Amino acid sequence: MSVSQQTKYRWMGISLGLSIVLLIVKFTAYFVTYSTAILSDAVESIVNVIASGFAFYSIYLAGQPRDQNHPYGHGKVEFLSSGFEGAMILSAGLVIVWQAILSFFEPKVLSNLDLGFGLIGITALANAFVGWMLVRAGRQTDSLALIADGRHLLTDTISSIVVMAGVALVALTGKHWIDSALSMLLSLVIIYNGFQLIRQSVARLMDETDTPTLARVVALLNNHKDKNWIDVHNLRVQKYGADLHIDCHLTLPHYWELNKVHDEVHHFEDILKEGFPAEVEIFVHADPCEKECCHYCRVSNCAVRASAFMNDVAWTSENLPLNQKHFVPLEPSSL
Repeated sequence: MSVSQQTKYRWMGISLGLSIVLLIVKFTAYFVTYSTAILSDAVESIVNVIASGFAFYSIYLAGQPRDQNHPYGHGKVEFLSSGFEGAMILSAGLVIVWQAILSFFEPKVLSNLDLGFGLIGITALANAFVGWMLVRAGRQTDSLALIADGRHLLTDTISSIVVMAGVALVALTGKHWIDSALSMLLSLVIIYNGFQLIRQSVARLMDETDTPTLARVVALLNNHKDKNWIDVHNLRVQKYGADLHIDCHLTLPHYWELNKVHDEVHHFEDILKEGFPAEVEIFVHADPCEKECCHYCRVSNCAVRASAFMNDVAWTSENLPLNQKHFVPLEPSSL
């Protein structure tokens, strides 16, 4: 098992164990206070347990090697996991809306608010620490499942802080409608976060352009640009969990022998693989150069050059994905 995979297992296991403990603590706080806001927080913790369990399994499955039925591996299950977690969060938010409405018309007498305040405070601190560590580990290992679970715990932390504020206000003012109003406010925050996770999951499953990753690939190519790489186009970047698939067209001198083309393509692939810690699969289609490429070609001692070099083509996230070679327009004076 890779170090990255071990990191994922460790932190997702911690998240699952913490979710179970905090679920018990929050329901204990509800039964000693009968606060609807605390109940709202406790209901969301049920979602935490189910979502963390599914995320733990998804990380296990994503770590399995590719096989005949899954030639690109199993990494996309992490995207499904984050979408499932988003759907669970959204469902919990809707349940909390219903509970808040019932509580507003049938308020309960709150009790032991000081004890409830302390218990929720403990859960907030625990969620804040583990949530921050999950997001940090998720970014290090490029795991959407870890990041989603971490953000969920951070959202839960904010929810707990709002609940604590509500409990304090009820204790100070005696106005019980504050409890229901805060539950409604929490539900809207929870629903919004659930929708955002679903949106991100669907985008990844639909292979929507991952702008930061594409920009990182373009930066690598620009920083290590070889004079023999005349042009790159039709660049596509897909993510399968933490793994990456890149394919593109690389323009090389048309008179090169096959062995030399093969070696240069390997050099090109190695540059990209060294820039990412996760597994990177690269497919490169070698294109022969054309005379229109001479204006930005830096190949030295070219025996078939049709025109002089003018200037480089700037490689950007906007022009490299285009399925066409990049040509430099001639200046009017040179026509």
